[in-house]
Amino acid sequence: MSHVALSSLAPDYIRAIAPYQPGKPVSELAREMGLDAEKIVKLASNENPLGMGPKARAAVEKELAELARYPDGNGFELKAKIAEKFSVNLDQIVLGNGSNDILELIAHAFLKQGDSAVFSEYAFAVYPLATQAVGATNICVKAVDYGHDLDAMRAAIRPDTKVVWIANPNNPTGTLARPGDLIEFLELCPKNVLVVLDEAYTEFLPREKRSDSIGWLKQFPNLIVVRTFSKAYGLAGLRVGFALANPEVADILNRIRQPFNVNSLAQAAAVAALDDLEFLKQSVEVNAAGMKQITEALQELGLSFIESYGNFVTFHCGDAAMLNQFMLERGVIVRPLAGYKMPNSLRVSIGLPEENARFIEVLREAMEG
Repeated sequence: MSHVALSSLAPDYIRAIAPYQPGKPVSELAREMGLDAEKIVKLASNENPLGMGPKARAAVEKELAELARYPDGNGFELKAKIAEKFSVNLDQIVLGNGSNDILELIAHAFLKQGDSAVFSEYAFAVYPLATQAVGATNICVKAVDYGHDLDAMRAAIRPDTKVVWIANPNNPTGTLARPGDLIEFLELCPKNVLVVLDEAYTEFLPREKRSDSIGWLKQFPNLIVVRTFSKAYGLAGLRVGFALANPEVADILNRIRQPFNVNSLAQAAAVAALDDLEFLKQSVEVNAAGMKQITEALQELGLSFIESYGNFVTFHCGDAAMLNQFMLERGVIVRPLAGYKMPNSLRVSIGLPEENARFIEVLREAMEG
């Protein structure tokens, strides 16, 4: 019997996907380079350098005794806390295994072959992946100063467009769309096109820069606001995020959501994290100080960078692959951006002061060497 290429059983559009490349884990680098894992500084994945907040940690420890039981498939307690915190109704909430899960759910629920989705150049890599995974067509709109050109994105909407993906602040560039521009986009966008506003980094914004995106849900039924607990709340390893949407949209997403997609520890930690305002404040302060520490060093070294509103900064450095390798060999993990068609740039997450200092030290060594 002749050999059958089993991969050919998958549709062409699946075989054409280049897998998402996450930041290199500390353990992997330690093995590869023979380094002491304790001394490696990972600034590649926009994680919270403070770790998990004390209230979330206590909630996780308390929940450990119940791990033989399935989680609450409806996530009632977490939904109730989100509803109270953001003044929305329970039927507007969709819980996800990280906000990535929500993005996948949106693609699976509302896109199919023959449909299209619009996103910006340099926007989060999961948008084109999620779109392509269901056989829909990606429409990538050229960025302006590394940020979303909302007018051009609106102009790119076709009759077969069902979804527009907007990251605000954007990852990996850190750019921010102004609230007025977003409102204008929503007002002019066709009402039968879903606008996904991915706000994974919104907690790092100063109050005056924040959009009233959740308030806009009343006015724009086609808006979906996506949030995560992975960044400012420090729960990346537990994978928990949520969407707020029109009840009709939330109902469709909840129909295809896996029944136990958010585990018990994640639910308990997220409930507690929403109450830990002190930890959130501390996370934002550490980030602001670290951003200053790193951007001042970049300026001093004559390296240009993109002004960022997240917990990371993208800087331009010529041969980024060589610099990245230099850093890896010295136990500093940052994020190469060649996959975003930015081969001369690296993204560094904001860490603790001593982690930032180590990154700066190695960068200086590379520049002066």
